[in-house]
Amino acid sequence: MDPLQIASFVVRFQLAAVENGTGKKQWRIKVTHVQEEKETLFESIEEATAFMKSMVEDS
Repeated sequence: MDPLQIASFVVRFQLAAVENGTGKKQWRIKVTHVQEEKETLFESIEEATAFMKSMVEDS
């Protein structure tokens, strides 16, 4: 990776649902890679992080 290269992401969390009884929250996570204007949806922060990592490693 070029030391001057920049990878920017916008991460948005939207509450999708709350389970009755347990109160567990389900999130919809949208990650936007700013340089490529590529948006992708995820259900977990682990998936979102893996996506960002792959975008940076492929740069």
